[in-house]
Amino acid sequence: MSSGSNTNKRVWFIVLAAALGTAGLAGAARLPAAPGPAAAASLTVTVGGLTADGRLPASAAYCPSKKMDPAEYNISPSVSWSLGPPATRSYALIMTDLDVPKDLSLINKPGVTITADTPRVPFIHWVLIDIPPSITSLARGEEGNGFVPKGKPIGPTPHGLRGANVYSHFYPAGSELAGTRGGYDGPCPPNNDTLPHRYVTRVYALDVPALGLRGVFFGEDALTAMQGHVLAEGESEATYSANP
Repeated sequence: MSSGSNTNKRVWFIVLAAALGTAGLAGAARLPAAPGPAAAASLTVTVGGLTADGRLPASAAYCPSKKMDPAEYNISPSVSWSLGPPATRSYALIMTDLDVPKDLSLINKPGVTITADTPRVPFIHWVLIDIPPSITSLARGEEGNGFVPKGKPIGPTPHGLRGANVYSHFYPAGSELAGTRGGYDGPCPPNNDTLPHRYVTRVYALDVPALGLRGVFFGEDALTAMQGHVLAEGESEATYSANP
């Protein structure tokens, strides 16, 4: 995808923001409470490829801050985690941007600067559930290996069941970028945002082999289905900004 197409991605973001106004993406902006009671154990989660200051590389971004070939960006980072308790029968992974401006009409608006104290909402960038208990790592690029205009498919993979990420909501029907997007699609923070966005990758050890979700489901659906099944959990936090 050319740098012009990168601009188109941001233009569609602005169009959507204007249409939705201060309401935001209602489904994407609300996350259920943490599933079940406090986990009995903790997992150690590691995201690979971060810079020394904990920033995701441009290659992991959906909208990189520099011009790149489509095959060189939107690449899922490697993720590994420690073994869950003996009763673990599957894992689930969810990556969330905690810092999307609640008022989407502010995004990339000429003459507007989004300050650090602007109200924020979470958007989910990556949903993978029903990960077999024998798997405790995902290789770089395994859930996203470059920019795909209409997104990657949802559904079964050898390493788990892909849900749909927040970019499935972004583009008007009929646009070159519209589609249900599975797997990993990375950061695309606003150009006019002064706050580095926090991207939290959380892994859950579950006491069921599958959550029973089928078809198009999102991170919120996965979190709801986990209620009462979490044996352990852990997270790794990284940052990314369009203004290095």
